[in-house]
Amino acid sequence: MKLVPVDTQRAYELIREKIITLELGPGAAINEQRLAEDLDMGLVPVREALKLLAHDDLVIITPRHGLYVAELDVPDLERISEMRLSLESLCARLAARRATPDDLVVLEALSQEQSSIPPEDSQRLFDFDHRFHQAIAQAAHNKYLARTLDHLFGLSQRLWYLALPHIEFLPGAVEKHLDLVGAIKAGNADQAEQIMSSHVQDFYDKVREVLAAEEQTGSPPHRPG
Repeated sequence: MKLVPVDTQRAYELIREKIITLELGPGAAINEQRLAEDLDMGLVPVREALKLLAHDDLVIITPRHGLYVAELDVPDLERISEMRLSLESLCARLAARRATPDDLVVLEALSQEQSSIPPEDSQRLFDFDHRFHQAIAQAAHNKYLARTLDHLFGLSQRLWYLALPHIEFLPGAVEKHLDLVGAIKAGNADQAEQIMSSHVQDFYDKVREVLAAEEQTGSPPHRPG
């Protein structure tokens, strides 16, 4: 695989962050020159980074409309959630079977860390949830599964940022992590799979409710054109 130049990688990370956090909103037109100036970077790495983001399904490149941020909506949530539901559950099952002592140390440390996060700090809980799921993926010891889940999480993040101002259920959802770590430590694959499945399903159900309510009260972003 061709290595990505450092400046292109940096541009990719900065632009991706703008898209994920909705600074560049769904459907927003992208002006390469203006974006390069905002990032204080050259035009070439920005263009190459946008191609990588198009491969990640976060940017759309068309001859007619030029470049714009990929849209998202409730149907997107359905497509992503059905994949994550299956793959995250598989990941937890594999982690219960394959987790090493070092993996368990990491999971225990994360469990302790979550207790120090104030329940009202949704942003920190959101970031913590991502790191926790990454640790489960690491404990599953399947790099292809981990890469796929990380890609899906990137797509999910924009949906979650849309809902984040309205989310009040995140602390309760994160509490399930403790039970999940216990099941993995005990090597109980069936229980780990069930807890993860319930955790992911509950989360998406509530995010879906928020997004559906927003669609009823306002127009979702559309592609330029």
